[in-house]
Amino acid sequence: MDNLTELKGNWNETKGKMKQKFANLTDDDLLLLEGKQDEMLGRLQKKLGKTKAEIHQLISKL
Repeated sequence: MDNLTELKGNWNETKGKMKQKFANLTDDDLLLLEGKQDEMLGRLQKKLGKTKAEIHQLISKL
């Protein structure tokens, strides 16, 4: 997730992969809004029980 613009461009694909990997995630959990990236990461951290760095790494590997 080094490049937020790149992430946004591929977000629909990444979102689908995250939902396949973690069935407990909802569309609301993966909602990526302008200026709300930290909020989304916080929801993912709480729901998946992972650190922010682990979430970044997970998304990068998809």
